[in-house]
Amino acid sequence: MNSEERAEQTRRVILLAACDTIAEVGFEKVRMRMVAERAGVSSGLLHYHFATREKLFLEALAFSYEHAGVEGYGARPPEAQPNTWRLGRVIDACLPIDAELRRDFLLWQELHLRAVRDADSLTVARDLYANLRDWIAGVVRDGQATGEFTACDVGRLADLVIALTNGFGTRILLGSSALDVADARDQIWSLIAPQLGITTPFPAAAAAVAAKSTTVSAG
Repeated sequence: MNSEERAEQTRRVILLAACDTIAEVGFEKVRMRMVAERAGVSSGLLHYHFATREKLFLEALAFSYEHAGVEGYGARPPEAQPNTWRLGRVIDACLPIDAELRRDFLLWQELHLRAVRDADSLTVARDLYANLRDWIAGVVRDGQATGEFTACDVGRLADLVIALTNGFGTRILLGSSALDVADARDQIWSLIAPQLGITTPFPAAAAAVAAKSTTVSAG
C-alpha cells in the first residue's frame, strides 16, 4: 500500500468514526478528540485531514450518502420487474431500517438543523437532496423507458418519495407503536405505485434483501 492509499484509508476510518459519533451524540456535543479516539488516530492526524469540526461533519455526510448500503443496494435486480424492485430498494435506502441506515438517517436530521442556520450546511443539504432526487428520478425514467412504468411527472414523484420516506422514517426512528417498517413500505407504495401503473405490492425480493441486511447488522 502506497502513501496515497494509506491516507485514503485513514480518511475513510475517520469518516466512519465521525458518522457513528455524530449519530450517537449529536453534532453539537461532538468533539474532535472523541472522533480521533473512536478512529484510533491521534488528534494531530485527525486535524491534518480535517481542519475543523464543521468540515469533518459535512464530509462525513457526503461520505455517508455515497457509501451507505452499497453492497445491498447494489444487488442485481431480478429479471422480472427489475425497475419495480430497484424502486423498492430506493425506498428502503431512505428509511432507517437497519443500524447503518438508522445512523445515516440521524445524520440527515442533524444536517436539517444546521442547514437552517449555516450556509455551508445549506449548500451540502441542497446538493445531497438534488442527488437523491436524481437517483429516484433515474430509476423511474428507466422503468418508463422499458414500459414497466406509465408516464408521470417524474420530478414530482421523486419529491413525493423523498417527503414520504422522510416522514415515515422519522416515525420509525421514534419507535411509533402504530407503525413498523412493513407498514411504512405499504403506505408509501400505496401512494406512488398507482402513479406509475404498478399493480403489484411492495416488491418482496427487495424487502427480503433488506431483511437480510438488517439481520447481518444486528448480528
